[in-house]
Amino acid sequence: MSITLGFDVYGTLIDTHGVIGELEKIIGDDAARFSQIWREKQLEYAFRRGLMRQYKNFSVCTRDALDYTAAFLNHNFSDQQKQTLNSAYSTLPAFGDVIAGLAAAKDAGFNLYAFSNGQAEAVHTVLSNAGIREYFADVVSVDEVGTFKPDPEVYHHFVRATKAQLENAWLISSNGFDVIGALAAGMKAVWVQRSNAVVFDPWEYQPTLIVDSIRDLHRKIDRWQIGETKS
Repeated sequence: MSITLGFDVYGTLIDTHGVIGELEKIIGDDAARFSQIWREKQLEYAFRRGLMRQYKNFSVCTRDALDYTAAFLNHNFSDQQKQTLNSAYSTLPAFGDVIAGLAAAKDAGFNLYAFSNGQAEAVHTVLSNAGIREYFADVVSVDEVGTFKPDPEVYHHFVRATKAQLENAWLISSNGFDVIGALAAGMKAVWVQRSNAVVFDPWEYQPTLIVDSIRDLHRKIDRWQIGETKS
């Protein structure tokens, strides 16, 4: 039985707050707050465009969110500074548990795909720069269907694109909305909770598994599969 894992990229494998270093050079102590609002607005703009059926790719959402955050926090960036900050999204670092976790999952025989709101080219670039592209069979992007997670069509597209069986397709994500979207579309889903301060949404959908790191992800999925088979 072949199991296919779709790894969310931004916020799950790649630390979006890795941009704080560049922000500190420009705005100093306000960098962490700026990064948080920028990320929240980036996701909000993707959600809005998905609901409105007014798709623009994720880099547009990122640029627009940067402009909003700068205006909201009264920072007047030059065009060069904006370009530097937007470009920083291609060199964001992977979380510390990622390389070991991906290597173990691949060695265990799982089919690994990167599955992202980002455009395929941008995702290939950020994964390569973070040193983790080699672990994935391919990148599946929402850009191919013109909408964003958690639209059900995105998850159905993932299953089709990877030629997976729905019952053996798993999403791996730190984003609660993404986990819920995958579950609602019929996939299984692992919520990566790296911090106890992060709370999962109290909806009717709950993660198939919760992990605090992806280092032992393959073992936990295997144990779940064994338990499910016995039951």
